[in-house]
Amino acid sequence: MITGIMPPTSGEIFINGININENHILCKQITGYVPDRPYVYEKLKAWEFVEFILDLYENNSKESQDLAHHYFELFQIKDAKYKIIEDFSHGMKQKLVILSSLLHKPKLLVIDEPMVGLDPRGAKTLKKLFCDLAQNGTTIFLSTHTMAVAQEVCDNIAIINKGLIVASGTMEELRKNENDSLEQVFLQITEEELETKL
Repeated sequence: MITGIMPPTSGEIFINGININENHILCKQITGYVPDRPYVYEKLKAWEFVEFILDLYENNSKESQDLAHHYFELFQIKDAKYKIIEDFSHGMKQKLVILSSLLHKPKLLVIDEPMVGLDPRGAKTLKKLFCDLAQNGTTIFLSTHTMAVAQEVCDNIAIINKGLIVASGTMEELRKNENDSLEQVFLQITEEELETKL
């Protein structure tokens, strides 16, 4: 719903103060989205895909192209820039989709299971990138089942159980014991939910 793919079932969604129902085009212009699977046009070369994305945002400037080159370098896929995407590994496709979602410098990045298919170096690079983006004003809305990733990169965490938010706050606010991991917090909260219903 926050990406504008589906209308809200109730309530309102605001992105950077803009009501998504009233101006979904503007909201999409300031939002980046990475699904849990890297959907790409596999017959294109990686750079052709990047240019396609830049053209969608009407932002195929030298600055945007320089940013794309930077991300190809950062994710260590610069040698694949002019190769056909269908020959890429899952991890390379994931990196391409992530870098493409950042080229218009979104105010909000919605990303679902970002570490799937990434090698340890790629995952570390992405976590650092998330922190850098957040420090520079980008809001990152991350959905993951990997508790360690959420604990490492998220300032605020919402725990969802069966489609409902059952707890939210900072890691410190969610912990009952200062040494608890996010996984322990999740298990405690969802167990309490289960016991309450019984």
